[in-house]
Amino acid sequence: MQPLSGFRDFLPASCAERNYIFAKWREVAGRYGFVEFDGPVLEELDLYKKKSGDEIVRQLYEFVDKGERAVALRPEMTPTLARIVAAEHRQFRKPLKWFAIPQVFRYERPQRGRLREHFQLNCDIIGEESPEADAELIALVIDVVRAFGFTSKDFVVRISDREFWMELLKLEKVPSNRWEEMLQTIDKSEREPREKTQERLGKLAKPVFEIFEKGGESAKLTNIIENLRLRGLADFAKVDVRIVRGLAYYTGIVFEVFDRAGKFRAIAGGGRYDQLVAQLSDNAVSMPALGFAIGDVVLGEMIRGHAAARAQMEKTIGAERAVEIYVVIAKEEQRGNAVAMMQQLRDCGYRVDYSLAAAKVARQFRLAEQSRARFAVVFGDEWPQVGVKDLETGQQVLVAHDDVLRHVAEAPSRA
Repeated sequence: MQPLSGFRDFLPASCAERNYIFAKWREVAGRYGFVEFDGPVLEELDLYKKKSGDEIVRQLYEFVDKGERAVALRPEMTPTLARIVAAEHRQFRKPLKWFAIPQVFRYERPQRGRLREHFQLNCDIIGEESPEADAELIALVIDVVRAFGFTSKDFVVRISDREFWMELLKLEKVPSNRWEEMLQTIDKSEREPREKTQERLGKLAKPVFEIFEKGGESAKLTNIIENLRLRGLADFAKVDVRIVRGLAYYTGIVFEVFDRAGKFRAIAGGGRYDQLVAQLSDNAVSMPALGFAIGDVVLGEMIRGHAAARAQMEKTIGAERAVEIYVVIAKEEQRGNAVAMMQQLRDCGYRVDYSLAAAKVARQFRLAEQSRARFAVVFGDEWPQVGVKDLETGQQVLVAHDDVLRHVAEAPSRA
């Protein structure tokens, strides 16, 4: 049997790559003062029907549970975060700077860079309306991608402002109940034929296409680019008002990250959602908010397709040892002593393995080398002394069994 279409098995090698990505995400988020949280993988269906927009609702894995409740696997993390903050925000000093690494699920057609499940990094700032927060979040997403070995020649953050388009909709007297439809059409304009976009926009097509050709201006956008310039990050970003974002809850600055070569769909995306927490709060508490998400699928493909990024990942993963010490039992009558020593080493924090069944010494050494152990500790005829072999240098010495811990601890570290 195979995994379901759009779902993945993580064998040890791919699991190591996933853990490498997670570790980088946690490292960079921590540098910006973000702390980790999590939420349930299953939520009430209503949470997404009200807050995520029609496109995501159509992709939900939804069902009625045994308690006759309509529920759904989470397709994104922001509604869960907003629900938590609406209920618990009084416990925390503002602004909140939280991150999570959820697994999310959407029933869509599997294709390159898009599956029916993936992991993503979510970073959000809650309770801060200052434009500085927008610049801070965009700087964070830039540094997250940079952490994997990419430069400004490899990717760009395209920044826009939904309020720019809302002003146009007001000016053109578009009914408010059609705003989301028009914003969705603008957001999809790069991925669809011009004629289809023109048909959907109707009389709005002319001013929209003029803006596409001339570009748009916004004081907020100009200030963000200047803030990034002060950080030395301006080369990673540009203003592009064609970015609108498809989710219904965005209210202001929005952005997406793309590879410069145009080989992949958006790597990351996010923006302001200042009204979402209030909509989920019983007392309509006002709580400005902004955040972004970056998925592991497209990012993983980018890393594997980029020589420097792939080399950095392979070097990091290759430096991690599954086992540090392998206990070789040359004489079965020494198994009891070997097991006792192994437990002492594990209690001291070492990663230790051994052959669970009797095996030839040569086979045990092969297993030690295959596990990339640094040392082999050999229990044989020399007891109460044991052999300690450095598997990198080939040097072997006899030491008293109660001196093994000191000998291993004092050995010079090697890359």
